[in-house]
Amino acid sequence: MTTAEVASPAVGTGEPGLLTQARWAVSDTLTMARRALLVWVRVPAYIVFTVIQPVMFVLLFAYVFGGAIPVQGTTYVNYLMPGIIGQTAAFASFGTAIALAQELQKGVIDRLRSMPMARSAVLAGRLVADTGRMLVTILIIVGVGYIVGFRFQNGFGLAVAMVVLATVFGLSICVIAAFTGLAIGDEESVQAFGLIWLFPLTFVSSAFVPISTMPGWLQAFAKHQPVTQVVDAMRAMALGGPIAGPLWRSIAWLAGIFIVFVPLAVRAYRRAS
Repeated sequence: MTTAEVASPAVGTGEPGLLTQARWAVSDTLTMARRALLVWVRVPAYIVFTVIQPVMFVLLFAYVFGGAIPVQGTTYVNYLMPGIIGQTAAFASFGTAIALAQELQKGVIDRLRSMPMARSAVLAGRLVADTGRMLVTILIIVGVGYIVGFRFQNGFGLAVAMVVLATVFGLSICVIAAFTGLAIGDEESVQAFGLIWLFPLTFVSSAFVPISTMPGWLQAFAKHQPVTQVVDAMRAMALGGPIAGPLWRSIAWLAGIFIVFVPLAVRAYRRAS
């Protein structure tokens, strides 16, 4: 056997092409997403507790506070629902942060890293699964809103656009949550931290009351923060009114969040141990 014949089996071997690597990464990501979504199938109570809080907010605000909060040009339920949907999307990020902190504490992430899979799949799979979970929750809340009197008044296409915007907004908050969950690494601390920044951000906005009813010193913050921009765009899509201004400001905020926090989340994942 010649030297050339011995070496020939190695010809063509080496690193797979970029297309093959991308295909493997997508497959690994979907596998990790399926793993995360199996919790819903195997623990039905998880679905109930995920949905029950936004449903309670809908009922409380609609029937307890609704009569005391006047809004111009529409009913309070119609005004409320885009805010509730935006809040639901934001609060869905708690699951992302807590799940990643739990897996980090239990050493699951270290074990997954040792497997022959794309390194991006763990984090990307979690975000894909949580986006799907969030979309289902949003659709349930829309259904509850219809029960209490909410109606889309701007056509089916813009109703779908509103749900898409809410889902993308929730994904952006999930990216922040992924960073905090991996950076802090403790379940209780992550949950407490989420409450500290998410509650003021959602309540000091146009989600539940007109900003004009707030004290003057608070209005400046409420008008220019991301929740207000997203909720205003969603409300215009659902009920009518100028869409372009709040939509472009929403896109700018969401793009900024992704640009800043995606690299931070990836870095925290690489450093997590």
